[in-house]
Amino acid sequence: MGVQVVLVHGIRTSATMWRAQQEYLRARGNPVVAVDLPGHGTRMAETFTLDAAFATIDDAVRDAATRGPVLLVGHSMGGLLSIDYVGREDRPPVDAFIAASCTAIPRGVGLATYRVLARGFDSLPDRGMWLTNRVLDRTLPLETRADFGAGGYAFDAQDTALRSLSVLDLLAALRRIDVPLWFINGQFDQLRANEQLFLRIATDAELIVVPRTSHLVTAMRPRVFNALLELAITTLEQT
Repeated sequence: MGVQVVLVHGIRTSATMWRAQQEYLRARGNPVVAVDLPGHGTRMAETFTLDAAFATIDDAVRDAATRGPVLLVGHSMGGLLSIDYVGREDRPPVDAFIAASCTAIPRGVGLATYRVLARGFDSLPDRGMWLTNRVLDRTLPLETRADFGAGGYAFDAQDTALRSLSVLDLLAALRRIDVPLWFINGQFDQLRANEQLFLRIATDAELIVVPRTSHLVTAMRPRVFNALLELAITTLEQT
């Protein structure tokens, strides 16, 4: 049945952020599933835990693997979780991997600062949605603007999820990844902090930086991101 694609969203958003990619992949003939992590989207009422997040990814990957080779794609928090998942010693059935907007180690001062800013933003009237909407209206094209927040925003899960990420040993995981791996970052993405370190450790990985984009690279230039999905799928199809 061809290459199967599993999509994992970033923090606060949900599976709906991938609608442009799902439409593209289905038109191409590739089965695709976009998961909702605990505490997000259709699972907003649940508590976010790492175990539940990894179980969600694992269930989707193993189900897809019964039908063909699997391309796993994660954005931001979803990318960080997926790095840890793909790099497990038990070698889950992932055949290729795209890690988007996640080349940063979520620890130390950087993580603490981000959590403080997130809590401050969340304390604003309307939980800062007026500012969020203004920024998204100015930065996202019409074809993805409505999709990005269509599943709601996981305000209540955000701090728990951020705190949980600090236990991930991403560098150890990267050393164990032995499938085709692409790091895809926006030119102005704040999570490029450890980009070169990740490349030195994941020696067979490729880095692609998309010009004129920030952290929301999948939504800001969806057609470019879809072309990079094409690259990964074609690579798998030719192996």
